[in-house]
Amino acid sequence: MNRVLGRRMTALLGAVALSLAACSGPRPAPPPEVPPSEVPPPTDAAVASPPPDPAEVGANELGLVPVLMYHRIVPEPASPYDRSPADFRAELERLAREGYVPVTAADFVSGRIELPAGAHPVVLTFDDGTASQFALGPDGQPAPGTAVAILLEVARDHPGFTPVATFYVNADPFEEPGGARSLRWLHEHGFEIGNHTAGHANLGRLGAEQARRQIAEGDRLIRQAVPEAAPVTLALPFGVHPDDPELARRGDSYDYRGVMLVGANPAPSPFAAKFDPLRVPRIRSQGSTGAEAEFGSASWLDQLPSARYTSDGDPDRISFPRRLDTELAAEFRAKAAPY
Repeated sequence: MNRVLGRRMTALLGAVALSLAACSGPRPAPPPEVPPSEVPPPTDAAVASPPPDPAEVGANELGLVPVLMYHRIVPEPASPYDRSPADFRAELERLAREGYVPVTAADFVSGRIELPAGAHPVVLTFDDGTASQFALGPDGQPAPGTAVAILLEVARDHPGFTPVATFYVNADPFEEPGGARSLRWLHEHGFEIGNHTAGHANLGRLGAEQARRQIAEGDRLIRQAVPEAAPVTLALPFGVHPDDPELARRGDSYDYRGVMLVGANPAPSPFAAKFDPLRVPRIRSQGSTGAEAEFGSASWLDQLPSARYTSDGDPDRISFPRRLDTELAAEFRAKAAPY
């Protein structure tokens, strides 16, 4: 509203007030003024209440975190690395029921785990950028049956189950030359885009310069498709480091916060002394039967409840049972809240 219109509205409201006063007789006395010191505090429901005492929710921010690894989501799985859409949905439903909340790999390795008190982080990672993981339909939305579409559906059914994940891509992800349309949609909807090298190379079989080029080219292709989507993490193809493991994290044109393995166990908390950003283990998504099922997600989710990471609801402190005090990394001592 401009000044002229404001003056007109003020005059109009004043005239209406005078007219009402003339019609209704003497005006009642205004209520007595309340001193500022006696005004009650606001009771707006939007005012956040403080998080509960860590002991009340069994907070353990030095606990283990499942970093789950997926490849193809197909109706007829052909290898232990495949899951059917029904199995994938069932696993997400289980995670939601058991209080897990997805976070990206970038947030996990950076220690940005901002969850409600009592919630448990889980990291959903997808390797190779297959069309079964993500594809855009004619309407510009995720194609039905893809991993992203299923994740969004589960999140709608379970408020609080944040629909985020990390996609580790090679050249031409999701069967789209260059991947610009697909990667931009993912980036704009809160998903992380990570590097999986340009050609899915076994870095252990390459010389140092060749390995660096594979990583740098994968990084460049992502930035070329979506300039603002700077990769933060790398997933090693086949889980193999180059001869110089540090080369997986840093090179002339890239600097990552975390490097993902194809390991078969939960990851330590990023606040734990044993957390190694160069070697973040992942758990293959797998049912309770089949080869090496004891190392898969169904088995680990059965075992984790007593040892998993449980948030205290306060990102400014790191809460854990006092018996775990020696497991905290020294750089986080100022935020420690043992109980």
